[in-house]
Amino acid sequence: MVSPPDPIALSQALIRCPSVTPADAGALGVLENALVPLGFLCHRLKFEEPGTEPVENLYARLGDRSPNFCFAGHTDVVPPGDIALWPHGPFSGVVVDGVLHGRGAADMKSAIAAFVASVARHIARHGKPDGSISLLVTGDEEGVATNGTAKVLQWLAARGETIEHCLVGEPTATAEAGDTIKIGRRGSMTVRATVKGAQGHTAYPQRATNPIPIMAELIARLCAWELDRGTDHFEPSTLAFTTVDVGNPAANVIPASARTAFNIRFNDRHTPDSLMAKIEAIAAGIAKTKGGEIALERRVSGVAFLTEPGAYTALLSSAVQRAANIAPVLSTGGGTSDARFIKDHCPVAELGLSGATMHKSGECIPVDEIERLSRIYEAVIEAYFASPPP
Repeated sequence: MVSPPDPIALSQALIRCPSVTPADAGALGVLENALVPLGFLCHRLKFEEPGTEPVENLYARLGDRSPNFCFAGHTDVVPPGDIALWPHGPFSGVVVDGVLHGRGAADMKSAIAAFVASVARHIARHGKPDGSISLLVTGDEEGVATNGTAKVLQWLAARGETIEHCLVGEPTATAEAGDTIKIGRRGSMTVRATVKGAQGHTAYPQRATNPIPIMAELIARLCAWELDRGTDHFEPSTLAFTTVDVGNPAANVIPASARTAFNIRFNDRHTPDSLMAKIEAIAAGIAKTKGGEIALERRVSGVAFLTEPGAYTALLSSAVQRAANIAPVLSTGGGTSDARFIKDHCPVAELGLSGATMHKSGECIPVDEIERLSRIYEAVIEAYFASPPP
């Protein structure tokens, strides 16, 4: 009988690996060392593409039968920034007055540790599950996400291996672990617009085509666009400008071009194609009346998705209520996560710690919250294998 790993000690060990995207720095090795004694078969998967840095990933599975319940997460973290702003070292993993400090404490090394501990406790109390438990852990979630979760899912598909349900350990809580379950995410698309005019002397504006008024009209029209008023599960979609750039140091020269960029966070009323069709129509109308040329390019980070409330979300909510005595809110707020890749393979939800300090200097989490999350995960595992949802 293997002693269940302590979720706090495992969190500390993971935090002490400075795994700033895309570096692994030993984090996946720490995780593998905790999983192998529990009976997991571990696969270290390294992916890279031309022009990108290689990324280490881990897929570990206990059992070889269905259903396969997968926990997904990431060991990579964002840079710590100014070290002087940290009350304790960003990779110290120290516990002070009941609080664990370090980069990844909230997002999301502690959640990974909590899940491993919950699996170990479940095995100790009930034996190995009638089915499989797996972990899909990437080192490329905080980066461009090119060589991470999406590639592992492709690798699984090529092997003929399926996942029936997935739980992602992103920091979803607003105050305490279990108070919020994410059942979907908004999509994210960044659009860059370049207005091309004709350079000229400010004393003779009629001889030039000034791109700035054209750009101003484009910005005004897009800011006035009400994308929607929300849905039953999503808040209204938003459009936010992030930069406007002319790059003209001369006061007596009308510039030849102007550039801007904006980001759209959209719900499931839209697709990237439907949004671009509207933007292109607005731009074409402006160019027709004001002259110039408006060139558009887009980059899609993820599309909106929703795991409809049903048997799986009910199982998660009931498990939280039993383990933590709280009724969780089902939410789709926040940014994107790797769930955007997983949703194409199986029902997916997200459940983790509070994100109040994630990506901040002095990132930390109370150790009681890590223990609380581990109890929740154990309740989820027990409920799942007692009566797997369809």
